[in-house]
Amino acid sequence: MVNKVANSGLITLNLEDFWPQQPLVAFDLKDYLFMELILKEKDFRAAIKAHDFSQYQDKVLLVFCSADAIIPAWAYMLVAAAAAPHASDIYQGTEAEYLRDHYRAAVRGLDAADYRDQRVVVKGCGDRELPPAAYLEITAKLRPVARSIMFGEPCSTVPVYKRPLVRK
Repeated sequence: MVNKVANSGLITLNLEDFWPQQPLVAFDLKDYLFMELILKEKDFRAAIKAHDFSQYQDKVLLVFCSADAIIPAWAYMLVAAAAAPHASDIYQGTEAEYLRDHYRAAVRGLDAADYRDQRVVVKGCGDRELPPAAYLEITAKLRPVARSIMFGEPCSTVPVYKRPLVRK
């Protein structure tokens, strides 16, 4: 038997390989608001001082407010100052926003030359739900250099882009 997939010359790119290494944990400012509407400085400062930030050791802390409230910029600064000695990273936004930005940075850090004139399959299914922005970013990054870009698995792909043949 001949394994046509193995001999096809396809490069499989698994975007799950770029998933953040540290756990992501949420810090919702809503829990620190009076009636989920108003941030009272004195109460907020006391709550931040009493909060055990060591629980975020070596984790990515996602700081956001899920309530429809106006949060002053200094509130984020107080959280960051308290969490910085513990968290590996502090991000203002939700998990979805963090993943979008994380993947944008990871894909932009790839060396596109590694994929020059290659047939690339961007793996389409896995154990994690990846942000759609990851697929957008990788396509935009590889399109100028790749011979073709496909989505899915090497045995069953959806064509996304194929460089036109240049006739001489």
